[in-house]
Formats: sequence, structure tokens, C-alpha cells
Amino acid sequence: MNVLVLGGYGLIGDAVIGRLLRDGHHVTGLGRDVQDAGRRRPAVRWIAADMSKLLAAEDWLPVVAGMDAVVNAAGALQDGPRDRLDAVHRGSVVALVAACEQAGVHRFAQISAIGADLASANPFFSTKAQGDKAVASSSLEWTILRPGLVIAPAAYGGTALLRALAAFPGFVPAVMPQQPIQTVAVTDVAEAVARAVAGSLPPRLAVDLVEANARPLAEVLSTLRAWLGLPPARVVPMPAILGRLAGAVADVLGTLGWRSPLRSAALAAVAGGVTGDAAAWNRISGRPLQPLEATLADMPANVQERWFARLWLAKPVIFACLSLFWLVSGVIGLIRQEAAADILLSHGVSASLAHIAVLAGSTADILVGAAVVVRSLARRALLAMIAITLSYLAGASLLVPGLWLDPLGPLVKTIPALCLVLVALAVLDER
Repeated sequence: MNVLVLGGYGLIGDAVIGRLLRDGHHVTGLGRDVQDAGRRRPAVRWIAADMSKLLAAEDWLPVVAGMDAVVNAAGALQDGPRDRLDAVHRGSVVALVAACEQAGVHRFAQISAIGADLASANPFFSTKAQGDKAVASSSLEWTILRPGLVIAPAAYGGTALLRALAAFPGFVPAVMPQQPIQTVAVTDVAEAVARAVAGSLPPRLAVDLVEANARPLAEVLSTLRAWLGLPPARVVPMPAILGRLAGAVADVLGTLGWRSPLRSAALAAVAGGVTGDAAAWNRISGRPLQPLEATLADMPANVQERWFARLWLAKPVIFACLSLFWLVSGVIGLIRQEAAADILLSHGVSASLAHIAVLAGSTADILVGAAVVVRSLARRALLAMIAITLSYLAGASLLVPGLWLDPLGPLVKTIPALCLVLVALAVLDER
């Protein structure tokens, strides 16, 4: 069959594509940034498109032409510079469903979420429910799947955060540790989608995909810690105000383009518990979905998982330190222009050139220090930091060779900064 998968390079979408390819289907993936996905999945035909801008059936008709089935694994957690929940979850789905009906697409599988509810005060859940309603009101052979906390070999968003918390040194910090959680293996979600595409599920089915029993978040974290091969540690409840503060900071960072799993929408979802009805799927499939322990046993952790879990929380610290370092460096240079210029003057640089160099350097430092905290500018800011650092080193070598002997000179200050920039480039997630 020809199958279109929306959000095909995401946590669930990639697993779905892998399963559909193994089943022998011809798969087309759609997403905003498909270059990396094209390299990782060369057997897939990729379409670069922003769902939030495809809001009319006519926009979708060229995309769904010739398709036998569509799988919608796309979604966003919260509104931001790149994400518009109403457009992605409702507007584009309404238009897509209409296009599928016009184009004669047979089947539609919608990946929804536990807690999707039209009456929810959380925009994530209410817009998800509106998209589900558009699918359920259609004439298509539709299936709506609502997975719980999805566990996969890859780590992204909330699952990455859980791994990082589980690997925290000495103890495991947790906000709302007693909230009930039901997990599901990403392979089980992909299996359910494959069955929906093949038509082996009852038509017009909406069902939760969760393990049989709920467990407290604290137990999920302890189980993940054991999976990582780390010694047991006590789960320490964090004050609720700390969670609200983290959510507020994450929301501010969200306006700068950083899609943190600590945003208030995610915390609100955890506060409501991630639980569903396991019995319905068990009746349909004849077997329960595997519990968390079996999911983790199927994907044993190795050194790369431990490295990732231990270093994931260092990423915001690295970017905060970089921004602060460059901003402070630039501000001090502006405040103490004369003192900074005197250093150059004492090594034979002309007064006019010394003052221009100090002013230009300070301004550049402030610009890149501010730009690195904006997600869309971060990569270019990091590259600019490398260029500025190398120019400082080159300038000091050519203009003021004796400056290298200064214990507080450029070698001491710029080499560590350059190393930190290179680390930030390595951990910058391009998605």
C-alpha cells in the first residue's frame, strides 16, 4: 500500500515508518525539516511541508493523491514560535480529512493522546480532541489510538527528561511523584498502526494503548534508573512551587523557540495522571500490551544511554553559561573601554585602533550572547562565537604578540570558551 505518515521523523512516527517498511508498504513521510530524516530513512519519500499552513483541502490534495492510507503522528505540546496547536491539531486535520475523502483514501490512523477532551482547559488536550472529532465524523475507515507514556529506544521530550531525572546523582528528584502513569512500548504503538493500515482492526475504533496497571511516577523513575544500570537511589519529592517555577521558565524559553518538556502544558498533563483503559485493546487484540519492565528488557541500556541521561540536564546549563559569559564580557568591555584599550596601547597598538577594537569586540560579544538563547539563531550564534574567538586569537598573535605572556591574556580566556562552544554545538538538537 501507499501510506503517508505525518510527523514521520518523530518518536512515534519513526517507529511507525520502520514497521510499515518492514511490512512491505511504500511510505511517504511529511514534516517541516526532512533533510536529516532523508539521510536516516532513504527508503522513504519525504515531503517538506508545515502542517500548520495546510489549512484547506486543496492544500492537501497533491499530498494525498495516490495514497491508500494516512497516519497522523504529528503534534505539538504548546503554542510557540514554530507551533500553533489549533492549526496543527484541528485546522490541518479538518482539511486533511476532507482531502482524503475527495481523493479516495481508504484508511486513516490518528495518533491522539490520553486525556484528549473537548472540555479540557489544557489547549493541547482540547485541540487534540477537536482533531479526533474531525476524524471520527468523516466517512473514512478511521482508527484513533491514544497511547500513554510512550517508551522507545530514542529519547525525546518528556522521555528524555525522565531518563535524566532517573540518572540524577545521589537521589532522584521528582515533582508529583505519586501521580499514576501507564506506559506503552513504541513497538506496540507501531503494531497497532500497522494493523489499522492493514484493515485488521474493527472499523471506526477509538482505543487507549496502555499497559494493564498504573504505577506512580516515582516507580517509573526507579525502574528507569535500574534499566540504566545505576545503583538504587531515593526518590525525593520536589515542592510543587519548584515545578511551577520550572514550568514558568520553560514557557519563557518556549517563546524563544526551545521546546522544553518542562513547559506548563506537560506538567498539567502529568498532574492529571497518564492513565487509560487497557481492557478495550486487550479484548480487540487478544493480548495485553507489555508492561514497562518488558519494554525496557527489549531495549537494554548501554553506555550511550547512560551518557545521554547524565548529560541531558547539562544542556540548558551550558547554554546559560555561554550566554552569560559573552554578555558579561561584552558589557564589561563597554563599561571599561579605557582600561581595555590601555592594554592594547601598552603593546604598541594605536589609540584609534585600540578603541575601535574594544568597541567592536564588546558589541559582538553582546550580540552573540543574546542570540544564542534564541532557538532559531542558536546555531549561527555558536558558529559566530567560534569565528570571534579565533579572530581574537589571530589578532592577539599578529598585533600584540607579547599579550600571550599575560596570565590573563587571550589564551587563558578564549580556549576554554571555544571548548564550551564546541560542546554546545554537539548537544544542539536540530529538530
